Formats: sequence, C-alpha cells, structure tokens
Amino acid sequence: MKKTSKKARRLQLARLVNMNSPDAVFEEVKNNFIRSYPIAAFREIRIVYNDFLALFNGYYPGYRSCNTIYHDKTHTTDTLLALSRMIDGYNLERKRKLPLKRVRISLIAMLFHDSGFIQKKSDSKGTGAKYTKEHILRSIDFIEKYFRKIGLSGSDFISARNMISCTGLTTDIKAIRFHDRAEEILGLMLGTADMVGQMAGRNYLEKLLLLYHEFKEGKVPGYESELDLLKKTIIFYGFIQMRLANDYKKMHEYITPHLKMRYGISEDLYQKAIENQIRYLKGILKKTPGKYRQKLKRSINNSSRESITNWK
Repeated sequence: MKKTSKKARRLQLARLVNMNSPDAVFEEVKNNFIRSYPIAAFREIRIVYNDFLALFNGYYPGYRSCNTIYHDKTHTTDTLLALSRMIDGYNLERKRKLPLKRVRISLIAMLFHDSGFIQKKSDSKGTGAKYTKEHILRSIDFIEKYFRKIGLSGSDFISARNMISCTGLTTDIKAIRFHDRAEEILGLMLGTADMVGQMAGRNYLEKLLLLYHEFKEGKVPGYESELDLLKKTIIFYGFIQMRLANDYKKMHEYITPHLKMRYGISEDLYQKAIENQIRYLKGILKKTPGKYRQKLKRSINNSSRESITNWK
C-alpha cells in the first residue's frame, strides 16, 4: 500500500486556494493556464470572467443577479479551477498539449455552464431554481448569444455547446458529435469538473440542504425532504464514481500530476475530499439522522445560512 507523505496529510484541498474568493480562484486558474500557453492568450478569458461576475452579481444587461443558493458563483469557480487543474495535468503527462483554441473555449464554457439558472430582468417569479430541469439548454442559449456578442464563431459556439452538454447527468456522451478528439477530451473534463468540483467542496454537505430546496422549486422528482436527499446522496456517489470511470474516461486522474507538480502531492485530493464527505455523511445517517442539521455546521455564506435556518 502506498504511504501518504506527511505533507499530503497536512494539506487539504480546501487549504490550497481560498475557495471563498472568486478572484483568488481565478488567479490560480491563470497560473495553471500560463504554464502551457502565452499569458497574452489569457486576456480574453479575463474579459469573459468579468462578464461572468457581472452576470452573477446582477450587473449584466437584461439579467437579475444569481439567486440560486447551491448553483451559485462559488460553484462555478470551484468547477473552473478543477477543470484548469485537469488541463494542466493532461499537458504535463502528454507530449502533445491540448490546443489553445479548444482550451480557451472550454474555460469560457465552464464559466457560463450554469448561466441557465439566471433569470432575466422581466422574470420576477420565484428563483432561477425553477429552471433546474432545463438549465443546460438555457445555458447553451445564453452562450450562443454571448459568443455572437464577443465575436466568436458559430463553430466555436458548437464546441462550447458540445462541452456543456457533457455536464448533463443523463447525457449520452457517445451521441455528441465532437469536432475532434481535443474537443471531446475537454468536454469530458467539463463533465468531470462539474462533479468533482462541487462534491469535493468543503461545505458540500451543508449545501446539499440548499440543493434540496432548489430541487423542490424546480419540481425535480424523487426527493421527499432534506434528509431523503442526504440518504440518496450515498447512492448518487456510487453513480458518479461509475460515470467518472466509464462515461468521463477517468479524466479526473489528470488532477494528480498537476498536484504533484504544483504542491508535491502524489494523490488526488479531490477524490480524498469526496470520500471523506461520504464517510462523514454515512456516520450522520447511521448514528444521528434526526440531528443532521446540527451535524452540518461548516461555514457557508450568510444568506445561505439564513435560508437554512428559515426553512422548516
């Protein structure tokens, strides 16, 4: 059995970067990017990032601010960082790096992969959670308009559409007509990042309480209560492990070479964090299922904490 280094034991995924700061996360994304590509090529990504902030903060023309408390701004930056780490790990492992053009499109697609939750100014009923079941199609629609606005081609949009489609849990990846192998790889990475980025988050279990109420508003069937969703998360974990291995072709394994180069850690801290989350959740459900809220106390933002407190 491989021994874990003392340094690896000291380090936790959440301690590598301040995940509560979108700007700190984006700076790390830039650092990952410029190890393989010219810094000048990152300027376009920075412009898009500013538009992403404007959209989620309510300053983008025609749109309200993000009001989904699970699929929030931090969720997107969590997944963006996971994607950039996979891309860096792939480039470290392979003789031929992923092409710059496709990589830039993938980062833009990740930034707006949940834009479908954002309501238009004219839409004042409920929250964006009501669009849960169709949010991917709405995200693709937003990106098509956005690409035209910033001068990206129709072919670039199709690439982004294909990549974002990979984030759908029921999407048949084999049915997507990718332009080339690089586009397919990056699409699989988007789907992977969307999963591991959220499930490895330090307050993932707390945010599941918020996710239940998003599902309730979005009329997603199969969940009777917060506790029911927590129980079914154990089943969901097994499903995700199979999807990561089979449908997403183990793209998460490219995180490890990145972590080894960047931090000297020879293990996948994302998988470690996810396993710890599930282990802790199993303990709650076995020993104190009626006190799950008291056991889930890691910090989330104030508005989200208030929402949990107010829900009965």
